[in-house]
Amino acid sequence: MSIKIAVIGLGYVGLPLARLFATKFPVIGFDINKNRIAELNSGKDVTLEVSDEVLQSVLVTAPGNSPGLYCSDALEDIATCNYYIVTVPTPVDKHNRPDLTPLYKSSETVGKVLKKGDIVIYESTVYPGVTEEECIPVLEKISGLKFNVDFFAGYSPERINPGDKEHTVEKILKVTSGSTPEIGQKVDALYKSVITAGTHLAPTIKVAEAAKVIENSQRDINIAFVNELAKIFNILDIDTHAVLEAAGTKWNFLPFKPGLVGGHCIGVDPYYLAQKAQEHGYHPEIILAGRRLNDSMGEYVAAQAVKLMIKKSIKVNGSKILMLGFTFKENCPDVRNTKIIDVVNALKDYETNVTVYDPWANPAEVMHEYGLVTTTEIPKEQFDAIVLGVAHKEFLNMDFGILRKENSLVFDVKGILGDKADAKL
Repeated sequence: MSIKIAVIGLGYVGLPLARLFATKFPVIGFDINKNRIAELNSGKDVTLEVSDEVLQSVLVTAPGNSPGLYCSDALEDIATCNYYIVTVPTPVDKHNRPDLTPLYKSSETVGKVLKKGDIVIYESTVYPGVTEEECIPVLEKISGLKFNVDFFAGYSPERINPGDKEHTVEKILKVTSGSTPEIGQKVDALYKSVITAGTHLAPTIKVAEAAKVIENSQRDINIAFVNELAKIFNILDIDTHAVLEAAGTKWNFLPFKPGLVGGHCIGVDPYYLAQKAQEHGYHPEIILAGRRLNDSMGEYVAAQAVKLMIKKSIKVNGSKILMLGFTFKENCPDVRNTKIIDVVNALKDYETNVTVYDPWANPAEVMHEYGLVTTTEIPKEQFDAIVLGVAHKEFLNMDFGILRKENSLVFDVKGILGDKADAKL
C-alpha cells in the first residue's frame, strides 16, 4: 500500500515536518485555523520556520497521490490518508496542570476518518502513558475500531527548535516507537526515509514519551541552577558571566547561562512529568524546585532593574522604561509562554510606564494573547531605563545614545551588549 500522510496541526512543529515529508510522499496538512490554511496555501509562513521559497516548492493545488503538500481545514481531505501524525500544542493551564484538550480534540478529528490498517503517530510532548491511556481510547470511541487489531499507533517526539536554521527537522536525530514491534519498525522506516540525521527506535511508546519529557526537564534544572548562581553572585557583587566563562574552561563544564525560561517546551514539559509522578504518589523535589526558581525570574529581573535605577538616583514612580524584546527566545517570532510578560507586569507594579519594542513579535498576536501593546518600530523618545530581555540580533548594533536620557540605565539581562550596558544579570 502506498503511503499517504496527514499532519494534524500546522504550527512550529507540524509545518516543517509536513514540508519535509512532502518531498517524498503525498501529504495533507490539516489545521482548524482557516487563516493559517489560507496563508500557507498562498506560499507564506508567518512563523518563519519554513521559507516562502521552500514552502512554495512543495505546495500542490489539490490532494493527490504524488509527492507534495496540500493544506486544508476540510475533514474529507484527510480521509484517504493511512498515516496520521498529530503535532498539536500541549500547554499547561493557569495552575500549571497539563492541558490535554488539543490532543483530545485532534484525536477526535482523526477518529472520524480512521480506517482499518491506519497508523496514528503522536509528536506532541506528553508525560509517559498519554498516547496509550488518553489518546487511544478517544480514537477507539470515535472510530469504533480496536487498537492494535484494526489500527495502530506510534510516538515520535518533536525536537523542533524555533528560529534555529541550523538544526532543522531533518538534521536532528529522531526518536521513534510503535504500539507493536512491527509497527515500531514501520514508524521508524517512515521517519528514516526523510531524517538525514537518522533515527533511534525506542522499545516502547512510553520510553519514547519519557525520553522527550526529560530532555527539557534536564535543561530546565540546569538553567535554574545558573539562575540561582546569578542571584548568589549578585549578592556577593561578582560578575556571573565572568564566573561562567572561567568555569567553562573545564572540558566537561556545561555551558548554561542565566535568564528567563519560557516557550512551549522547557517552561512546560517538567510539569507534565511532575503531574505523572504525583499521580503515582511521588512528589518530585528537584524538578519542581527548578520550575519555581525559573518561574520567579521575571519578578527578579524587574526588581533588579528597579534597584539599579534607585542606585543611580532615577525616580522609579512614573519613569519611562523601554523593554527590548518580547518573544520567548531570540531571532524568532514565537511569543508562546514568554516570560517577558512577567517582567513587564512586575515593572508596571512599580508604577512605571513600559514600552515594549520587538521587531520579531506580531503586535496583533501579542495583544490577543496577553492584552499588551507592543511595537515593531524603534521608539522615537528617550527613556529612564532600557531593559534588554531577548537577544535579538537587531539589538546588538542599536544606538542606545538616542534612546537614553542623560541619567539613565541599560540593564542587559542576556549579557550580549558588552560595554553598552550599565549592568547585566
